[in-house]
Amino acid sequence: MSPESFSGPVPLVVGVLPGQHSEVLKTARMLAEGLGTPMVCAYVDEASYLVEWDPSRETHRMSLHPEKVDADLEAVRDDLAAFIKTALEGSPAEWTVRLLAGDPARAIGRLAADVHASMIIVGTPEPGLGHRISEALNGSVASWLSHHQHTPVLIVPPAKHRRG
Repeated sequence: MSPESFSGPVPLVVGVLPGQHSEVLKTARMLAEGLGTPMVCAYVDEASYLVEWDPSRETHRMSLHPEKVDADLEAVRDDLAAFIKTALEGSPAEWTVRLLAGDPARAIGRLAADVHASMIIVGTPEPGLGHRISEALNGSVASWLSHHQHTPVLIVPPAKHRRG
């Protein structure tokens, strides 16, 4: 189901990544069920780029929502769909996966505006040197969204591991 076809309550936009901590989807599930609203799970291809870019013009919709998906991206989408399906098993909430292109924070923000989302839900950066370097070079998606969006943003940290 495409997010434009949701009827009734406006959806929640949930930023998803391969290997992401499950608290993001658990929190989104709880909110979606409580609010009776669907979820649009958004993945931004890190290797993507916009087809055209002109600061004085709107970016063409096709470059923001890629229609042609290569085998690698198709595999990522299938893996994400399986991860989401498992995390939401037994949930009555409707959900869909959207593949986006461009800068992750801006792409998620544009999607939220496109579907008139009631909230954006994202996770915090994963621990580890690789993620810290990526955040230093690219910036934090959660930070950018929290400072530049008119849509409310919920930032979900990973669960603390208990020592036993």
